[in-house]
Amino acid sequence: MSNAERAGDEGISLLHDLSKDELIRIIIDDAKNWLAHDGVWFQSLEKKHGMDVAVDIDTDAWRLFTVIEAKRIMERLGMQPGGGIAALAECLKHRFYARLNLQECIEITEDRAIFRMIDCRVQSARKRKGLPDHPCKSVGIVEYSEFARTIDPRIRTRCIACPPDVHPEEFWCAWEFTLPVQNP
Repeated sequence: MSNAERAGDEGISLLHDLSKDELIRIIIDDAKNWLAHDGVWFQSLEKKHGMDVAVDIDTDAWRLFTVIEAKRIMERLGMQPGGGIAALAECLKHRFYARLNLQECIEITEDRAIFRMIDCRVQSARKRKGLPDHPCKSVGIVEYSEFARTIDPRIRTRCIACPPDVHPEEFWCAWEFTLPVQNP
């Protein structure tokens, strides 16, 4: 039992009496709340300072957050840095985004994987509202590169396509992760 639970923290202690289905609903709802906060935070910056400034600040925030997220996931899974592509593919399943978006990791080998965001809540919402794609490529490059590098510093990240790039209908963005072959 953690210190918070011993102290009678109602926000944590109430979780012990919930069913698995109720806990899953809470996790998904918490992820939606996190994404909503991220969105309104970004929109506030954009409204006050313009898209370029908002993207610059968002990039800085993601540079820090993605490392924190990766480290917490690794700790929860009992992983140490250096687990290669297999560790990265597993960790990608545990991100907040994985609770909200439809994503897949394909072509997984010892030294390469392709990760695709099939349905992105942010982009889909913009599409429903008749808005152009959110230009998230510059943020995504930092986000996915830093996440992968935290899992294994040897992993290299390449953007295959991400808005504002033209992308096929079957995905919003795609990323290639490679582990350079070590010469003996």
